[in-house]
Amino acid sequence: MSAGSILRQRFNDYMVLRGLSPNTQEAYILAVLGLARYYNQSPAKLNNDQIQAYLLYLIKDRCQAWSTLNVAFSAMRCFYTQVLKWDETRFHIPRRSRQKKRPRVLSVQETSRLLSVVTNPKHRTLLATVYGAGLRVSEVVRLKPHHIESDRMLIRVEQAKGRVDRYTILQERLLKELKIYWRIYRPGREWLFPGRDRSQPLSRATAQIIYNKARDKAGITRGRGIHTLRHAFATHMLEAGEDIDSIQRWMGHKSIVTTSGYLHVCKPRQRTAKSPMDELKLPPLLKQ
Repeated sequence: MSAGSILRQRFNDYMVLRGLSPNTQEAYILAVLGLARYYNQSPAKLNNDQIQAYLLYLIKDRCQAWSTLNVAFSAMRCFYTQVLKWDETRFHIPRRSRQKKRPRVLSVQETSRLLSVVTNPKHRTLLATVYGAGLRVSEVVRLKPHHIESDRMLIRVEQAKGRVDRYTILQERLLKELKIYWRIYRPGREWLFPGRDRSQPLSRATAQIIYNKARDKAGITRGRGIHTLRHAFATHMLEAGEDIDSIQRWMGHKSIVTTSGYLHVCKPRQRTAKSPMDELKLPPLLKQ
C-alpha cells in the first residue's frame, strides 16, 4: 500500500470512529484530494501558506459557494489537526463566520407549474415527495416502500442528517401520486426510487438533474437545486397556518431557530392575521 493510500485510510478510519456520515466522509476526502491534486504532491508535505493559498484560490478564482467552501475548511481542519496532529504553529486557518442567507422560495403557483411540466411519472413523484414531505435529497433517494406508512399517514425517514430517525407528514395528494407511481413502475421492495441498477437507489446527482430540467422547462429562474422544494414545503406550511413546532419535527431540524428562519420569507397571512391597530378605537385623523 502506498503512502498516499495509508494516509487516506487513516483519515477515513478517524472519520468512521468519530461517527461522521458517509456523505461527510466522501466530501472531506474529496476536499483534501483536491488540495493534493492542486500541488501534485502529498498533503502531508505541504505547509500552512500553501494550504491557505489553495483556499484563497477556491474563493477568488473558483468562486465556490459558501457551503462548498465551508466543507473545504472543515475538511482541512479535521485532516491536519486530528489525523496529522499538527498544532497551531504548523497549521492555522481563520474560522469562517456563519453565513446568514435566506432561502430563495418558490410560490405555490411556481411549485405547481414546476410539477405540472414533468411528464415522467417517476420523476414527478420524486419531486412531489421532496415537496410534499419536506425531505432532503439524500433522504428521498434512500426511501424504501415500507417507509410509506399509509395507515398512519406518515413517512419514516431513517438515519437522516445527524443519524437520527424521524417521521414526516404524508398528505393525501402525495399518497395518491405514490399509489399511481407504484402501479406503473412496481419499483420492488428495496428502493422506492431505484436507479438504473434496481439494486441501488437513484443517485443524488440524478435527482438534482431531474429538478433542474423541470425548473428550466417551467421557465423558473429561482431555486438553484432540488433543496428549493424542501424550502417551499416549510414556507408554504407556515403560510397555511401550521405550527412551527410540527414543521421543525417534520423537517428534522435540531433547533427551532433553524425552522424560524422561514418566517422571514413567508408572505403575510393577510386574510387571517389582524394588526393590533385594528382593535384600537381612535378618533378620525381628519374631521370630515
